[in-house]
Amino acid sequence: MSSFQDNPIAAFFARLGELALTPVLSMGRMGVFLARTVSTIFLPPFKVGRVVKRVQFIGYQSLVVVLLTGLFTGMVLAFQGYNTLSRVGSTAFLGPMVALSLLRELGPVVTALMVTARGGSALSAEIGIMRNNEEIDALELMGLNPFRYLMVPIFLAALISLPLLTVVFNCIGIGGGYLVGVKMLGVGGGTYLGQMADYVRLEDITSSIYKSLTFGGLIAWVCCYKGYYAGYGAEGVSKATTRAVVLSSVLILMFDYFLTSILF
Repeated sequence: MSSFQDNPIAAFFARLGELALTPVLSMGRMGVFLARTVSTIFLPPFKVGRVVKRVQFIGYQSLVVVLLTGLFTGMVLAFQGYNTLSRVGSTAFLGPMVALSLLRELGPVVTALMVTARGGSALSAEIGIMRNNEEIDALELMGLNPFRYLMVPIFLAALISLPLLTVVFNCIGIGGGYLVGVKMLGVGGGTYLGQMADYVRLEDITSSIYKSLTFGGLIAWVCCYKGYYAGYGAEGVSKATTRAVVLSSVLILMFDYFLTSILF
């Protein structure tokens, strides 16, 4: 009787089963990682200083790229919106179009993608290097919980920073739309702002905050997880960083769809 390895059909189905189980096991491990992080948030003592340091890294150091991205996103929206609305004689609605596009979709999504590219990749690489240098193992030997010491400050900082950065993105984007629409294309300033005040509702603003909170949690979760389980060596850290950015970006777009279908 031939062995299991010598049977090509059995080997094929074994490989197929392995391919199917690998993502399931990975999702389960990610779920356990998130549960450990969330449950550790409420355990004293609270690392306020480390949270502030992470807010400075994730939020303040991402401010320039968010300002530039928001400004040019609002300007492009104004150009494209004016071109489209002028075909139907509705250029007076340029303000609401820019504001609603930013608040509902572009603000939280683009901000999250920028933070993922700048801060999330760096956090994943940092934790991956700590894992390679056995610094995380040293924390455990000293009786320190690595989740409370490393993951929780990052998680809380992301939840604080993303809504604030999204607000900045939305405001500067609306300002960029004002520069293009009013100063360059001739739309009345009162019309731009007045129509915006008439059509923008409280739920549009709160939906932007809900999305940014969700995306902040996703970025912290995925990037910390990939760094925590990074492979050894420079190659392992680079792969973990790349996978963290890719997976975070995909999940942001997926969750954006689901949140949009729920909120609106």
